[in-house]
Amino acid sequence: MPMGTDDHPLRVAIIGSGPTGFYTAEHLFKQEDYAVEVDLYDRLPTPFGLVRGGVAPDHQKIKSVTKAYDRVASNPRFRYYGYVEFGTDVKLDDLKKHYHQVVFTVGAQVDRSMGIPGEHLERSHAATEFVAWYNGHPDYRDRKFDLSQDAVVVVGVGNVAVDVCRILCRGREELERTDIADYALAAIANSNVKTVYMLGRRGPAQAAFTNPEIKELGELEVADIRVPERDAAIDEATQAFMAKNPDKGTDRKVRILQQYAEEKRSGKPKTLVLRFCVSPTELIAGDDGGVAKVKLVNNELYLTERGTIRPRATETETEEIEVGLVFRSVGYKGVALPDVPFREDWSVIPNEKGRVLVHESKPDAPVPGLYCAGWIKRGPTGVIGTNKPDALETVRCMLEDVALGKHFTPNAPSGDAARDLVRERKPNYFSYADWNKLNELEVANADGTERPRVKFTSIEEMLAALGRS
Repeated sequence: MPMGTDDHPLRVAIIGSGPTGFYTAEHLFKQEDYAVEVDLYDRLPTPFGLVRGGVAPDHQKIKSVTKAYDRVASNPRFRYYGYVEFGTDVKLDDLKKHYHQVVFTVGAQVDRSMGIPGEHLERSHAATEFVAWYNGHPDYRDRKFDLSQDAVVVVGVGNVAVDVCRILCRGREELERTDIADYALAAIANSNVKTVYMLGRRGPAQAAFTNPEIKELGELEVADIRVPERDAAIDEATQAFMAKNPDKGTDRKVRILQQYAEEKRSGKPKTLVLRFCVSPTELIAGDDGGVAKVKLVNNELYLTERGTIRPRATETETEEIEVGLVFRSVGYKGVALPDVPFREDWSVIPNEKGRVLVHESKPDAPVPGLYCAGWIKRGPTGVIGTNKPDALETVRCMLEDVALGKHFTPNAPSGDAARDLVRERKPNYFSYADWNKLNELEVANADGTERPRVKFTSIEEMLAALGRS
């Protein structure tokens, strides 16, 4: 019997229900050569990955992308299995019995460290943990962050660092217009934080944040933004680079930051200070054993042989900032999955255009039936939309392999058989209908307020909301 027909569809399991998982499903449904059934698995009851648990609560427009994911989920050949963990509830050998192909879209789940003394002191945290906490991620809702401190340092100038700074500098009325977790709203609105420092190791021209993001930081209702004149200045190496590589966006970014350097404070109760060409070299403990100071070294920028701008420590120019809370946002990495090849040195699944490779073989050889997409494929780069063409590249390889007969040969390739397996292993799994009901309840919880929703932040609450134990 030919595979990929209505009676004998191509069956695909996708592990991870973030944007890449939905984009992979969307591309599979859009192709016209094969009838496809897609089952999407996630270890959390709720879908959407970082769109729900990572995108800042005050950026609701970005979260509207989930409407496109809802359309994908409405396909009659789509099934969602939430609260089902790969490697625990279902294993790779289980999936091989029910699917022709398996795609991993699990993202980059842990943060990188700074590798400096004192990094593991009390009140030193990964920014991703704080983001997950204020977004109501079930794994992080019970984390504690000491917001009684007057000053906070956020290390990094990427999207996550900007989000953390902005949320810390929001006032109660601003936060009450978001879907931030209730407990986080109360904690941040009542915090003692007065000064937030954002630290970049390179200069203003190299900052990873976008121009809309930096403009938004200057429009906070209860926080002034300040950039020291020295930090806003453009060094000779950068001037030479910009002259040879003109870019209107970079020019605009520099002008915005230099304008902030010229402005005087307006007397708002909080201050966001942007520092450039500085790197933390040590976190210094106070009498209580927690972070009390951050030691910084000033950097100088130089042009490499490849024509890029890099920082290097001046070694002699150092300073200390008195702070009681530190968030590091210096990069992220993937983690290994059970029975799936993994490159520890790159923190990704080894692959060629999404085809999973056995890295230990010489040369690397593809594993028929296994694929990856998104950050676990290429590393933590790009924005949400970047994952759409990335997923398409993987899907094209999948379809090429189907045509060549390179896939698993499941002995029970049916949706009902896979559903029976899930019911046996995880009877209280969440379907997409369950999620839709949960979503309606969260939105209803916000009635009478300006908030878009009030989230359920524990799996127990989610189960109870659906009448389960």
